[in-house]
Amino acid sequence: MTSRNRTEFSRRRFLLAGGAVSVAPLITGWTKPNRVAVGTPNSMMKPGDYVWDPGLSPSGEVVVIVSIPEQIVHVYRGGIEIGKATCSTGRKGHATPTGVFVVLEKDVDHVSSIYKGARMPFMERLTWRGVALHAGNLPGYPASHGCIRLPYDFARLLFGVTHLGVAVIVADGLSQPIEVVHPTTFLSSAASEQAAQVIAKAKSKSLPPKRRNLGTQRPAKVVASIPDQTLTILEDGRVLAEGPLYVKQPGDIIGSHVYVLQGADRSGGALRWTAASFRHSAEEQGNQTSPAAVIARLSTDDRTAEQLHALMHPGMTMVITDRPAQSDTRSERGFAIATDDPGGWETTVFEQ
Repeated sequence: MTSRNRTEFSRRRFLLAGGAVSVAPLITGWTKPNRVAVGTPNSMMKPGDYVWDPGLSPSGEVVVIVSIPEQIVHVYRGGIEIGKATCSTGRKGHATPTGVFVVLEKDVDHVSSIYKGARMPFMERLTWRGVALHAGNLPGYPASHGCIRLPYDFARLLFGVTHLGVAVIVADGLSQPIEVVHPTTFLSSAASEQAAQVIAKAKSKSLPPKRRNLGTQRPAKVVASIPDQTLTILEDGRVLAEGPLYVKQPGDIIGSHVYVLQGADRSGGALRWTAASFRHSAEEQGNQTSPAAVIARLSTDDRTAEQLHALMHPGMTMVITDRPAQSDTRSERGFAIATDDPGGWETTVFEQ
C-alpha cells in the first residue's frame, strides 16, 4: 500500500468512526427492550418490557389503546390482545392529547424536523402537529413532548401489523374491547331493507394500504356527536358528508366509544365490530352506556346512510360521543378524528 493509499485509508476509517460517534448519542441512553411472558401483570412490567404474541389472533383489524395512567400500550387484533408494552407519554406542559386518532403516516426511519434531528424509528403519525407513536427512551414516567415512546423492538413489531387508518385510542380510562355484532349501522327504515347488500359490499373491500402510494382504498371514519345531533362522514380525513343523527332515549348518558369494523359475522347476516369505551380524564367517571347498546339507538336519514354504506370497509373507525363536535373547531391540518387536548375539545380534519 502506497503512502497516499495509506493516508486515504486512514482518512476513510476516521470518517467512518466519526459517523458512528455522531449517531451514538441519539441512541445511547435509550431503554433496552425486554420481552416478557404473556400474562405478565401490568404492575410487574418495568420500563422497556413488552409482550408480543401475534399467534393469539392471527387475523383481524388492529386497535391500539394507550393508557396514560398505566403508561402501557395495548394492541388488540380481532378483539384479542396480542401485545402490550410500557411507554412514555407527554410530560407536564406537553401532555399527550387524549381522544381517538388514526395512523396518518408511517416512516420506518423518521428524523424529527422539530426536535433538532431526533431519531424516531418506526414512527406512526397520529397528528400533523407532532404527535406520533415511535421508538424512544422510557424512563418509567411521562417524559416526551407529546409523542408516545415505545420500546424499540415493540415499535418495530407494531409497525409491521398496522396500516393507514388503524385506530389509536389515547385515554385516561378505558375498557377492554368487546365484540359487537349488529345487523346494520345508522340505517333509516327505508335503508334497512338493503342490509344484506351493505354487509356484502363492506365485506368485499380490502384494508387500507400501509403507505399512501399502495392501492386505492382509503380509511373511512365516522363521528357521531350526540349533543350536536350530527353524523360526520370522512374519508382519508376529508369531510364527505354531514347528516342528521337521530337518538333513541337522548337524555340517557352515552359516554365515548370507538368501533372498528372487522367485517361480517360467520352467518354473513350482520356486521362485526371491535368496540371500546374510554374517558378523556380521570374526572370522567363511569355511567356510560354499553357500546353494544349504543349502536342500536342511533339512525340517520336515507341520504346520509347511503353515503356511509358506500364507504364501509374492514378497518373503518366510528366514534360515538356525548360531547359536542362543532364544525367551527376544525382546522386545515389537524387531528385525525377527534381529540380532547389540554386546550379543550376539538374535532379537526386532515387535509392533504
